[in-house]
Amino acid sequence: MTFPVIQIAGVRNWDEAAMISRSGATHIGFPLRLDVHPPDLREAQAADIIHQLPPAIRPVLITYLAQATEIYELTQQLGCTIVQLHGSVSVSELDKLRRMRQSASSAAPFEIWKSLVIKAGNEPELFHTLHSTTPFVDAFITDTFDAATGASGATGKTHDWHVTRRLVAQSSRPVIVAGGLNPGNVAEAIRITGAAGVDVHTGVEDADGHKDPLLVNEFVENAKESFRKVVGL
Repeated sequence: MTFPVIQIAGVRNWDEAAMISRSGATHIGFPLRLDVHPPDLREAQAADIIHQLPPAIRPVLITYLAQATEIYELTQQLGCTIVQLHGSVSVSELDKLRRMRQSASSAAPFEIWKSLVIKAGNEPELFHTLHSTTPFVDAFITDTFDAATGASGATGKTHDWHVTRRLVAQSSRPVIVAGGLNPGNVAEAIRITGAAGVDVHTGVEDADGHKDPLLVNEFVENAKESFRKVVGL
């Protein structure tokens, strides 16, 4: 895995993906088969975009799917070698997914990122999930739970970054921070959490939900500068 991660999630078309590719971001997230939010585009459109991406930027399937076979089949359908899991995936299914990737003939490395969704009072649960799933994942990503909608991603809301910092301190895997990030707060999020990556969705969109090139470029530059100063990456 290459760090730091600067991921921009949720694109509607190739023009947005191409713009993000030019921005210096490292990953583009494709949210599909979600519990709450509608997808930004159809799976066939996502696959078409993924196959056109330059090698320097990696596509990430973001999904609430919880069954290993479904998850793996969708990654193969899309051409993704990274999956970001936001659903309630059991340890047994994570183990099955890990074994499926190990037996695959593809030479491309396959990565599993597991979400740790932060809400009031659930820190003990987060640490239990962290320790029980570490053997089966390559990275964690913290995000924010929205009690009003039940969403655990793309909420536009931040969480207590000191919780993420404590998770970073306990994790033997890299931790990415997400949830309510934008160009104005990404540097502070990196400074407080010490995370190895950042993920943004709604924080770089205009009023119509399209990715704004100025916001995307500002986010990427601010994140890169903060990683250089704070984390040394």
